Amino acid sequence: MSRRDLLLVGIDVDSMGGSQRVLHTLAQGFAERGHAVELIGIRPSLEPHTYVADPAYRRTTLYRTPAPSPWQAASLSERLNPARLREAHAERTERDRARRRLVRRFAAAREGHVVIGSPWAAVWLEAVPRPPGLRAIGQYHESFLQARSSVNLQLILRHYPELEKALFLSEADAAEFRRRRLPNAGVMPNPLPFTPLAPAPLDTRRVGAVGRLDPVKRLDRLIDAFATACAGHDGWELHLFGDGPLEPELRERAVRRGIGDRVRFRGSVRDMAAAYRELSVLALTSEREGRPMALAEASAAGVPCVGFDLSGGVRELVAHGRTGTLVPHGDTAAFAVALEELMADGALRERYGRAAREHVAPLALPAVLDRWEALFEEIDR
Repeated sequence: MSRRDLLLVGIDVDSMGGSQRVLHTLAQGFAERGHAVELIGIRPSLEPHTYVADPAYRRTTLYRTPAPSPWQAASLSERLNPARLREAHAERTERDRARRRLVRRFAAAREGHVVIGSPWAAVWLEAVPRPPGLRAIGQYHESFLQARSSVNLQLILRHYPELEKALFLSEADAAEFRRRRLPNAGVMPNPLPFTPLAPAPLDTRRVGAVGRLDPVKRLDRLIDAFATACAGHDGWELHLFGDGPLEPELRERAVRRGIGDRVRFRGSVRDMAAAYRELSVLALTSEREGRPMALAEASAAGVPCVGFDLSGGVRELVAHGRTGTLVPHGDTAAFAVALEELMADGALRERYGRAAREHVAPLALPAVLDRWEALFEEIDR
C-alpha cells in the first residue's frame, strides 16, 4: 500500500464525542500503517479530551481561541457599537490567519487526501484553495433523518457533490442521499476504538448507557423504563457513563421513581473497554442517532443491546432478535418489557452477546482501515 499524506479536518477534534474519537482512532491507525497523518482542528476545544496517549500523528489547531458565543445585534446602534466592531474585526483577522495556516499545510502536502469530518467543516474549507493533487472526502456521522431535520441536509447537498466521495455510516442513509441526487454517496463505517480481549461475563446485573447527559440522549426515558423493569429483580443497577448538564435533573427523577439508590452516575471514564465488560445489558433511548458507537462497542464486548429503532445505522448494528432487541421509537413501555426480558434471562443474554461479537467483527480497526485504503486507491486511479 502506497504511503500517503492524509489530513483529517474537523471543527473541534478534541472535545468528548463520538466523531472526535473516530478521527483520532483513524489518525492513529493510518499513522501506524506508515502514512503521514495530520489531524487538524479548526477551533480548539473548551474542554479538551485525550484520546490517544502517544499519538503517531501530527496535531494542529488553526484558531487560537474557541468559537465565540452566538450573538445577534438587537438594534442598529448595538451593531455599530465600537466594542462590537472591534470584536468583529478581530474575529475576521483570526479567521484569515487560520485559513492562511491551512493553505500552507495543504501546499506542504500537495498530494494525498483530505478527510472532512462534518458539513460545517466543509463550509469553512470552502474559502481555502486546495492543490489539485489533494483530493477531498466528506464524512457525515449522523443519520439522514437527523440531516433532514436540520440545516445539515442542505449543507451536504451544497458542498459534498464537489468532493471525490461523500461517506455515510449506513447503506440506508447513503441511499437516501442518492435519492436527493448526491451522486458520490458511499458508505464507510466507523471503526471500533478498541478490541476487547475477552467477552463480558454478563453476570453483573448492570444495565448501562454511554453518552453525554444532555437532552438528545433522553435518559429520562431510560430511568422510567428501568424503574419498571427492575421491579422484582433485586440487585440490578443502572449505570450512566458520561457527564453533562442534566445530571441533577436525572438524579431527581431517579429518586422520584424510587430507584435513587440503584442509579449510578459514573461520569467520564477513560477505559471504556473495561467499562463495557462491567455491563450485562446496554440501553439506548436517544431521540435520534446515526450509527451510535456505543452499540458497536458494547457488541464487541459481547454485551446485548436494547434500543429504540432510530435509523438504518442502528438496525445495522443491532440485529433484532439475534444480537439484541429494537423497539418502536419513543415507546418506553415496550422498552421496559424488552429490558426486563434480558434482565430475567441469563441464557438469552449470553446467546445475544456471542452473536453480537461476531456481528461487529468487520468493524475492527484493521478491517475498516483496509476499506479506507481501498477507497484511496480507487480515487487515485
